[in-house]
Amino acid sequence: MAEKLKIISLGGLNEIGKNMTVYEFGQDIIVVDAGLGFPDDEMYGVDIVIPDFTYLTKNAHRIKGIVLTHGHEDHIGALPYVMREIHAPIYATPLTAGLITIKLTEHNLMSSTEIVTMKAGESVKLGCFKVEMIHINHSIPDAVSLAIKTPIGMLIHTGDFKVDTTPISGGMIDLARFGELGNRGVLALLSDSTNVEKSGYSTSESKVGERFDELFRGCMQRILVTTFASNVHRIQQVINCAAKYGRRVAVSGRSMENILRVSTELGYMNVPDGLLADINQIKNLPPEKVVIITTGSQGETMSALYRIAFSNHRQIEIKPGDRVIISASAVPGNEKTISKVIDELFRRGAEVIYDKASDLHVSGHACREELKMMIALTKPKFFIPLHGEHRHLSTHARVAKQMGIESKRILIGDIGQVIEMTARGISINGTVPSGKILVDGTGVGDVGSVVLRDRQHLATDGMLVVIVNISSEDGSLVSSPEIITRGFIYVKESEELLTELKNVVVDTTNGCMPRLRSDLTALRSAIKSDLSQYLYKKAKRNPMILPVVTEI
Repeated sequence: MAEKLKIISLGGLNEIGKNMTVYEFGQDIIVVDAGLGFPDDEMYGVDIVIPDFTYLTKNAHRIKGIVLTHGHEDHIGALPYVMREIHAPIYATPLTAGLITIKLTEHNLMSSTEIVTMKAGESVKLGCFKVEMIHINHSIPDAVSLAIKTPIGMLIHTGDFKVDTTPISGGMIDLARFGELGNRGVLALLSDSTNVEKSGYSTSESKVGERFDELFRGCMQRILVTTFASNVHRIQQVINCAAKYGRRVAVSGRSMENILRVSTELGYMNVPDGLLADINQIKNLPPEKVVIITTGSQGETMSALYRIAFSNHRQIEIKPGDRVIISASAVPGNEKTISKVIDELFRRGAEVIYDKASDLHVSGHACREELKMMIALTKPKFFIPLHGEHRHLSTHARVAKQMGIESKRILIGDIGQVIEMTARGISINGTVPSGKILVDGTGVGDVGSVVLRDRQHLATDGMLVVIVNISSEDGSLVSSPEIITRGFIYVKESEELLTELKNVVVDTTNGCMPRLRSDLTALRSAIKSDLSQYLYKKAKRNPMILPVVTEI
């Protein structure tokens, strides 16, 4: 029986972020990307979410390499956690390699990790796979699609891409190479679905530069610009405008500083001599000579812009008349925090420019006509939509059908499902372990569903601790029960209710048979049950109840 190609998404399907795709043939495995996601509102205390890569850990000896499409966190953010468990070479373009070097160095993993730098147009042999990097446009330089040659045919994994005919640097997407591969025969296209719901074509990044020029021209106030730290082209355009209008540039935010340093060293950003100023020097410059580039476009509470807005920044304070330009769109779920920051900036007298209609941000993802173009150029036999919620994947599948691909040759998968492919057919056959690993501080995976449920319970209903001291001789109460509450009631205003709750504890303890009182576990359970019933009947509330029973 002929061997089948297996494609397994461990992240990035039916969700936004934590992109990770496994390609497997025979005894050889390659991994494309290792990204993180951000926690939902219900994931209290969780910092980031990474894919469950148990399958890779079990098959680590078969992994020939990890290939990265670009340097965004949703494609490289899980690498430090993956590389603790797996020792395989990483293949990336120069800027992506520079960014992951910083990340792995912070986690003390560089000494055990091999990073191989490749350029668009180059290929590498990884077991039975041959992987070619193809130049594309995205919102970060050095992004590539992958042409993956397998024993049964050619696959194209687009990664995140768009078609930008007037890019800031690096040249236009290599459509000719996609067309050439299409003419030779493409077995399957796995394509980015993020913006498939948007009709037409994506806007060029150069449009943002034109808008920056309008906002800088004639402005006599200090200018602050916030954008995604990884958007090198956007930062470059701010620098270009600053140089044009005689302003010095200061940078605030560790991730922004890292990106600026790496991209400048590698030649992806051009900063004129003398343009950059230390954040402490700008106080001595007139406002019309200053531009500050900061992190915090998503309203993150620890970001530079958030600290500036709420007067918690050591070096920068908002002054009336400051012009703040928010050059980013809100990631779904961040709208409230961004609005909070904008309101605070207005309250302090700043002029905030953030309207979506003001050409201050363009997407790095292809819209529907560009996705059709990719299908038309590559002419794939099979089509698998990647990167997006289920509605994105379904819409992209319909687009592929409109482009002439038969329904039986289109497959919408889910994380953990094993897609099997031959030269003749495609199907789902089984699953592998998959899901979300929650990272909380230095803890990886130790916050599970039970802990999350407890945190949700505490956040919504609060906590009540009951301390009961009983005699070790006869099980009788030694002293009056003590009740401590957090997030439930304010003690001084609820003394009557607390007295009633103490009476319930006394009645429960005294009402238990001596045999039951000597069983501390049973006594705790009885106290918890009686208090819970009383509280719900009395106040229609259900706090977490923690009885502490001690024998004296």
